[in-house]
Amino acid sequence: MSFARLINNLADKAARARERHEEKHRSTGLDFALADGIDYLNSAAWDHATRNASLFMSRPYLRVMEAHGPENVRPRYALAFCKQEAVAAVAAQYVTIQGGQLPLPDAESSKGSALKKALLRVTVKARSRALDKLDLRLLICGDLLAWGCPGAAFAPGKAPEPLWPAVSEALYRIARAQKLAGRTDFMYIKDIAAHDRAALRALAKFDYEPIESDPDMVLPIEPAWKTFEDYLQSLNHKYRKNAKAIFRQVQHAGFRVEPLADVAAHAARLDALYRQVQERASTRYAVLRPSFLPALAAALREQFRCTVIRKGENIVAFVTTLRDGAACIGYYLGLDYGAMADGPLYLRLLFATVADAIELGCTRLSLGRTALEPKARLGARPVPMHVLARHRHPVLNALVRGLQFAVPHDEAPERHPFKED
Repeated sequence: MSFARLINNLADKAARARERHEEKHRSTGLDFALADGIDYLNSAAWDHATRNASLFMSRPYLRVMEAHGPENVRPRYALAFCKQEAVAAVAAQYVTIQGGQLPLPDAESSKGSALKKALLRVTVKARSRALDKLDLRLLICGDLLAWGCPGAAFAPGKAPEPLWPAVSEALYRIARAQKLAGRTDFMYIKDIAAHDRAALRALAKFDYEPIESDPDMVLPIEPAWKTFEDYLQSLNHKYRKNAKAIFRQVQHAGFRVEPLADVAAHAARLDALYRQVQERASTRYAVLRPSFLPALAAALREQFRCTVIRKGENIVAFVTTLRDGAACIGYYLGLDYGAMADGPLYLRLLFATVADAIELGCTRLSLGRTALEPKARLGARPVPMHVLARHRHPVLNALVRGLQFAVPHDEAPERHPFKED
């Protein structure tokens, strides 16, 4: 290659880099309204921009999050306007965590040679020491307590891809506005479906790097399932037999399964059961307050259900389900692990969420990112998700690049519980 050609190539690369830098720092030209509380924004404008969005961007839910959410979570909001029309909405959260809460890779279970594992052990040890000294302040576009839906919404009739830059600008403006309250270490956008190439492509221009997150286990609800018995009849002989055995075991052990109408009256017991589950989790970025589920039940009303398992009058397990448009979400649950010795209570709760989804007329049931094996046996399939991360500090980037918003797990198993056509 001639010297002149080399110089031209370098000049072209520099020009492209400069163009990308200018695009990243160029304003969208939209107008923005920022707020620390959802009721500080124009309610009609928010409802317009979020008309087709998830339940987790509705004002009733966001009010509950503000008043009863985890202690280390502080909501922030933004609306983007074009010619006085709200075209995009952002529901974000500031989350404060200790560096030691971040998951680190397991050197022993990693693949590779003994030398590679030894090097990984040294690296993990060094990262662990460094992380223990860190207090991190994360700005998350989305909901730390939910999964499968981003914290950005676009007005009806507006194509998302051209408006993702507005989301990036809104997060930048929120971070700048919060400088007096403290630094923003990292910005994340969760959860973007792996197949949403338009969002991934648009946000890559702003240095948002995709991190593969845990999949959401989703059960499609067939139109032919009018009752839970229809679902059972759609299972093949092996899985239907197993399901009925679970029901018999629970019943014969003296448990009864029933809806709980008054969540507030049993808030303390539900919280105690929920905390038993949380104490066994390998990572806990946020913990619900005892008042959160009762407040959510009061705010969502018919969109909220709670099913409990009792032994006598004592509640030993519960699960909550939320109706989110056409989707049903198997939300938070709690278990008395001592009582589980007498019956498969967790599996019985999973079947309760299937029954709720069918009764609520939903087209799919989202079961979240943990316990992949039992959910696969229900017929749920993994839906890959990404968290998009923007790291402003290279050193910290090396330490927390592996941050994900669920417990690390194996690949979702393949199960085929339904009858073949």
